[in-house]
Amino acid sequence: MKALLTFLTILSFQVADAQWDAAKIPADLKEKAHAVMRMKETIFNVKNMGEATQTVHYVVTILDEQGQDYANAPVFYDKFDKINDIEGALYDAKGEKVKRLKKDDIKDYSAISGFSLFEDHRYKLCEFKYANYPFTVEFKYEITTKNMMMYPSWFPHSDIEDLAIEQDFFKVTMPAGLDMRYKEMNGIGKPNITDVNGGKSYLWMVQNVKVGEKEPYSPKWAKRGPGVLTAPTQFEVQGYRGDMRTWKDLGDFDNILGENRDILPENVKQEVIELTKNITDPSLKIKKVYEYLQSKTRYISIQLGIGGWQPFEAKYVAEKGYGDCKALSNYGKALLKAIGIESHYTSVRAGDDAPEILADFPAMNQFNHVILCVPMKADTIWLECTSQNNPFGYMGDFTGNRQALLATPQGGKLVNTPRYMSADNWQTKRVDVNLAEDGNATAEAKETYSGILQDDYASAMEVGAEDQKKFLYKHINIPSFELNQHTITQEKLKIPKSRVKLSLMVRKCAAKSGTRMFLSPNLMSAVSYIPPISEKTRESEVELINAYTEIDTVVYTLPKNLSIEAQPSPMKIETKFGTYQSESQIKDGKLIYIRKFVRNKGKFPSIVYPELVDFYKKISKFDKSQVVLKIGV
Repeated sequence: MKALLTFLTILSFQVADAQWDAAKIPADLKEKAHAVMRMKETIFNVKNMGEATQTVHYVVTILDEQGQDYANAPVFYDKFDKINDIEGALYDAKGEKVKRLKKDDIKDYSAISGFSLFEDHRYKLCEFKYANYPFTVEFKYEITTKNMMMYPSWFPHSDIEDLAIEQDFFKVTMPAGLDMRYKEMNGIGKPNITDVNGGKSYLWMVQNVKVGEKEPYSPKWAKRGPGVLTAPTQFEVQGYRGDMRTWKDLGDFDNILGENRDILPENVKQEVIELTKNITDPSLKIKKVYEYLQSKTRYISIQLGIGGWQPFEAKYVAEKGYGDCKALSNYGKALLKAIGIESHYTSVRAGDDAPEILADFPAMNQFNHVILCVPMKADTIWLECTSQNNPFGYMGDFTGNRQALLATPQGGKLVNTPRYMSADNWQTKRVDVNLAEDGNATAEAKETYSGILQDDYASAMEVGAEDQKKFLYKHINIPSFELNQHTITQEKLKIPKSRVKLSLMVRKCAAKSGTRMFLSPNLMSAVSYIPPISEKTRESEVELINAYTEIDTVVYTLPKNLSIEAQPSPMKIETKFGTYQSESQIKDGKLIYIRKFVRNKGKFPSIVYPELVDFYKKISKFDKSQVVLKIGV
């Protein structure tokens, strides 16, 4: 190890190995835990605008097989990072040293993503093969990094349901003349700030943290537990200098990275001009160019050096026919520029489970994807340039309903991507059921999904028939059935729709008992999941991410020897979380079940969580309501 060691590291050398005796772990920390972090320290030492070292030293006791992953230490690196040193040791239950980490215990692997063509990310995996529980492992490593766009984040208890913590420290040291920004999250304490050689040192710590419970419907950031985000003010990476104090600064840096990279080959430029010359509507011109891009390119991730943030030149994409999100968005921008339409390279945090952007903390590591924004007088058009099948102007739950950073000529600007609400996100189901005397049934279903509710079905269209069938078996909410036939189609509108047709055999659709049959008329949309109530006081807000509407109509044709003896009364619930109503009616000798559920989007104080649980309990109860059929007329 290098000489840079904190008092804890020095202490670990001076005290006998038996300090890691598993019996010394406080009993309350071991409750429900699979591993206990005995000690961890992370030191990020910034040397200058373009270089830092990160030293990590930790000791963790693995209590059982479910904690086995903590016995392995992956150390990631790439073109910007150099691993200076790795050490490790294995201790038995009493804290006696069993072995030290040897070269044979360290394997080097590519960390290339499954969708990447080129990538320089790698990792060294330090492994101890041992299973006499409990046992303890210790790892220490140091990395020199020149990736100064990305300062580390520290969320020590993100593995809340597995790991307990005795003590965990995070320290950042800054040289004189260079500032760091930080944001404390989820109740972490203020740092201990000290002056060091004209610079500053920031120290955070947590101690004696028990295993906890993940709270349902909590905001994404809250699920990571208490922690800290850090970011530079000024930085340098591979010869490029930038500033990160404001969103404007970040957009300026994107513009620097993209400078002179939107030049097209002349033949491609003339092709798009010719393609759009007879179109007068600007939005139709954009649509034509977008469809051209989709037909000529495919998405392949390329993550090499500064290319992890800098787009490849437009002429490269034109020649090769592929690129990553940065390259394809830059290419789309170049194509539109060729026909005189301005667009903006846009950074976004993509993913249907991504936490929201923290608007008060400009930082490059808040983003993981790039799209294209085309400002129009009537309405802004958004383009996902990585998809060959995406409907024109549609973002979906991958990049919709969030904030994004435009790189405009005037610098960065934080804006909202399209918001999809319950009027956009809806599903309708019309199911015609023929019930047989034995309780089995056949059913023909016609379903329409709109907005973000259709995203999964649109994706299913891109796979073969057998994979589609597997997908439908997972998504059809019927206890026992056979899928005989199916079709999935899509209407590529600005708010797209997916249409599904199903032909089903439903086993035990109704249960027979003596001279009666019991039928739950809600065939395909019954709510079974009820959010759990914890004995602990809830800490985080309640967040309902998406708004949507569900409408079901199920029409039952009954055998002639069955009559309806009893049926549920109409039900209606109105809450701040949404509304629910259902009813059964007899019309033209048929049983007709109608259900409508509207779920609202929003954040609510933690104290209302029991009300949300009660809302779903009532929905589940009403969804299971039964119609009693009498045999013999």
